[in-house]
Amino acid sequence: MKSSLRLLLLCGLAVSTTWIASAADKSYTIAVIPKGTTHEFWQAVHAGAVKAQQELAEKGIKVEVIWKGPLREDDRDQQIQVVENFMTRRVDGIVLAPLDSQALVAPVVNAAKRKIPVVVFDSDLKSDKQISFVATDNFKGGVMAADYLAKLLGEKGNVILLRLAVGSASTEAREAGFLDTLKSKYPGIKVISSDQYGGATRETAYQASQNLLNRYGREVNGIFCPNETTAIGMTKALRDIGKAGGKVKMIGFDSGTQSVLDLKNGDLQGLVVQNPLLMGYLGVMTLMKHLQGEAIEKRVDTGVVLATPENMAEPKIQELLHPPADKYLK
Repeated sequence: MKSSLRLLLLCGLAVSTTWIASAADKSYTIAVIPKGTTHEFWQAVHAGAVKAQQELAEKGIKVEVIWKGPLREDDRDQQIQVVENFMTRRVDGIVLAPLDSQALVAPVVNAAKRKIPVVVFDSDLKSDKQISFVATDNFKGGVMAADYLAKLLGEKGNVILLRLAVGSASTEAREAGFLDTLKSKYPGIKVISSDQYGGATRETAYQASQNLLNRYGREVNGIFCPNETTAIGMTKALRDIGKAGGKVKMIGFDSGTQSVLDLKNGDLQGLVVQNPLLMGYLGVMTLMKHLQGEAIEKRVDTGVVLATPENMAEPKIQELLHPPADKYLK
């Protein structure tokens, strides 16, 4: 009887020791899926995800972050395929920036059914199956753009909004914030065009900008573009017709190298700037907290600021205009 009891205790101890060891050796695989992989914004997001991985490793938590997304920001089918492939691989979790607020709903629902938690970042999704949303307050960013452009114009004049793409929730929120603010606060400002789309590349945005300026170039006083590609394309088109340098007041969004140069040179009068490095970092960290059983916020705001030629030299603004992506992407 005593020997049997001793055997049971030894077996229990062995099982307990094995469980503790396996818990300590637990490793996680997290897929981070951006809208695209070309633009500098997404490189900064990638750097933030790597920063999170490095900090977790320093705490003894083994995490493999896999970065993969479509090349272009209009390739919905490719992004859906990437999500589905990671589900098949049974990753521990997914951090996703949906290209389309509706098209990516089904893949996220399927991930939830397979017990694979999804943190959505950057751009919202018309679903309640994601465990958290990590992003800029994009509507607020649009409001900031409208208020500053109105100030530059003395609250009167003709304005163009060049949109990005149908279904992009982040830019649609910026566009809505911009238009709603002008309509409610600035009756002296007339929006003469708000139904054109620049598309996912600088080239398509440049072409759309040329078309708009061919039509409205003589009467437009101010322009808002809600992302990096549309801002760069429009600024180039303004230079072509001699309307850059503040002759037409121009507000962009995001802090790519060319846009920052345009701001410094005076071709852009303002840039509404996000914190993509923080977005990538908090996307991974939020998912890891959930995987380790910690409570998480349903909505995580990563902040938004207005950069101008007057404040762009300030250290806090400089860090947003030049995120240290190279520090983490070696």
